[in-house]
Amino acid sequence: MPLSLFPDATLDELVQAEVDAERELTEVDLDIAEVIRLAKDNDIPIVLVSDTYFTEEQLGHLLDRPELEALKGARIFRSHEHGVDKASGLWDVVLSDLGRRPEQVLHVGDNPVADVEVPGELGIRTVHYERADEGLVRLLEREGEPQDPFGPYSPDLDPAHGDFGITSLRAKTLQAHTPGGASSTRFAWRYGASVTGPVMTGFAEWVARKAHEAGTPVVWCPMREGELLAELVENAARARGWDVTAKPVWLSRQVTSIAALDSADRHSIHEFVRKRHQLTVRQLLEMLHLRVGDVPHLAQDLDTVLDNDDIVGRLAVALTETPHLVNRLAVTATAARERLIRSLREVGALDRPDLTLVDLGWGGTIQLQLARVLRLAGIDIAPAGLYLATDDRSEKVLLAGLRAEGFLGQAGHPQEVVGAIVRSPEVLEQSVNALCGSLIDFTDDGTPVLGVAAGSDAQNAERSAIQDGIRAFQNQWNRYVAASDGAWPTLTGIGRDRLANILVSALKLPTAEEASVFGNWEHEDNFGSDMVTRVLPEDLVPAVPYLSPSDLDDLGMRDSFWPALLAASDPHLGAAARAVRTGVIDPAMFEPAGEPSATSVRFRTTEGEWFDGADRRVRINHNGLSFARMDVQAVDVEEIALAVPGRPALVRVDWIEARVIAGGRPQSLVWTTTEDFSRLHYEDCTWLGANMVEFHSPLAAIWLPLAARAGAPVSSFQLTVAFAMLPRSRSGLGHRMPAAGRTQRLSAKVRDELREHGPAGLAVGAARVAVRKLRNR
Repeated sequence: MPLSLFPDATLDELVQAEVDAERELTEVDLDIAEVIRLAKDNDIPIVLVSDTYFTEEQLGHLLDRPELEALKGARIFRSHEHGVDKASGLWDVVLSDLGRRPEQVLHVGDNPVADVEVPGELGIRTVHYERADEGLVRLLEREGEPQDPFGPYSPDLDPAHGDFGITSLRAKTLQAHTPGGASSTRFAWRYGASVTGPVMTGFAEWVARKAHEAGTPVVWCPMREGELLAELVENAARARGWDVTAKPVWLSRQVTSIAALDSADRHSIHEFVRKRHQLTVRQLLEMLHLRVGDVPHLAQDLDTVLDNDDIVGRLAVALTETPHLVNRLAVTATAARERLIRSLREVGALDRPDLTLVDLGWGGTIQLQLARVLRLAGIDIAPAGLYLATDDRSEKVLLAGLRAEGFLGQAGHPQEVVGAIVRSPEVLEQSVNALCGSLIDFTDDGTPVLGVAAGSDAQNAERSAIQDGIRAFQNQWNRYVAASDGAWPTLTGIGRDRLANILVSALKLPTAEEASVFGNWEHEDNFGSDMVTRVLPEDLVPAVPYLSPSDLDDLGMRDSFWPALLAASDPHLGAAARAVRTGVIDPAMFEPAGEPSATSVRFRTTEGEWFDGADRRVRINHNGLSFARMDVQAVDVEEIALAVPGRPALVRVDWIEARVIAGGRPQSLVWTTTEDFSRLHYEDCTWLGANMVEFHSPLAAIWLPLAARAGAPVSSFQLTVAFAMLPRSRSGLGHRMPAAGRTQRLSAKVRDELREHGPAGLAVGAARVAVRKLRNR
């Protein structure tokens, strides 16, 4: 750099500034320091060989550290001094000056050419100190870090501490230990050490510091995350010398929601029920310790799924319309509250006037419900919460006057961080959960009652491996904290940005290997339901060839816990999603040319009224295929009209699936075969035979008789259609394809009528066709 850029500084001052910066930004590698000490103790001469422009005095200043006491008196060979570097003659100088044969020298270095290849050719024994293996380099590339993370300093990082040593310690952790077992277990350990480990280490350090500064001697970590979180927080506090203890405590959304239930408030009951997923009336009554005889007018609905506001509303009315039932619910809630309070007292969680919970977070539901439980019990404690992140649902916690803080994000901000974490939290949650079921109740003596734990032996082995990897990284981090005598940087300030990037990059851009391991993991609902689903849902596996990157964003939480992992399971979809996420490709590349269109569904009730349902933008992916999934909640649906392309087009409909709740019970209705399609009614579109349909207008639709197929009116449904579309002129110009043979269609319908209704059904079917013809004139 030209000296004119620094008019107020001398050359000597600039040189000293560089040396001082180098000293500040470098740390002693404790493993190499231990090797040096071992050599010294065994009278093995130590020599430093370096390609550097620093003078011997400057190098002495950089190496003058307590940990490197054994280096004092070591000879130093510098390329600056001898005019040659390690790749072009310095090794000959070293051997000559030392008077040693090559095989008498063992050299440890990180440059594969200068430290390994060149001295190796001379006969010097070498050990390659690998800075970052290929797996870590790929992670760093995913995170947008330099491919050579140990190269030039990046101005985007903190000027005082670089990346806080995170990259170096990730590399050292991965090199220090290679676990045995199956390949998936070894991969899971690496994931814990390099992805989850740094994030959880920073979170634990932040929690310990917050508690230390607030004068809170004990923090409480709700199970199932609490076992590992308590261990990590205590390790962090001990390494920093902070007087903070962390203890696990049994709490869950399920238990606190029952204990906080207001039996006299119909709205409270309604909200309590609606938060559950795919729960039946029978299961709900069992959860509330009610018998069927207590609510006789719900006897016919016991196996009905609580999937819509109509049945939930009727249940809420039934449970609150008589003083007897209100009292029964009050007894249930009070007993649950007493059992919970007894458990908290026995572990000491209510011994102090403050109670701080430590959890991964998201909505702060447990904290809010526990606050209500304590208030109802007359206990003057307002629980606080320290979380990895919280979303906008936590605003209710703040509005209730409770303290709730997030490490990586709070109340949904920053959106790009919190949104990514909360959208796909399942693997992160399971990575820190104890290998047990969720808390569903307490016995009268306060003993936790746990549900059945989901997951295979292989999944549990992988989860344990991730947790061991997390511990390995924290041990490495705390090792340097302890050795620095308080000078090692914390991750509680702007270091959080680096950790957030590690986690968000992993969630948004998972690899195929991560998909192969985590995709088979099972996840239980753990909120009163016994539902267990895979992280990569089996029903979406056939849809992968039809998906485009933007379709992934349309999937809801109940469709896919981790849409990006679904994409990573297919190399082409994964590459397309990555290109869109990183801004290399415009998402419009996967949209049909011209005016956009949408797959839409309308439904007709048993009363004959039509209603709009839902719609999804039509996209065409790298395979030339399209996909749409729509969820509709309604009451007494008889049939639906599915406008597949939403425009004039020639369409190959590969499959249609309707997952319905009919008569209160779930069913799956599928249309895939020629015979299936031959039975359907086509409105302003033409069935061409097999699975080919020509749609003549934007509203042209296939009518699906849900109630007839399911045997009862439908209260809610999820409709999925996979297809290939060839757009046609919107003006209606052009040749229309000939319809399928009338005989083929009528024969299928005649067989249906005869099988389902007998000869009399033929007349009814003919009348229905006539009515439709008159309606369409």
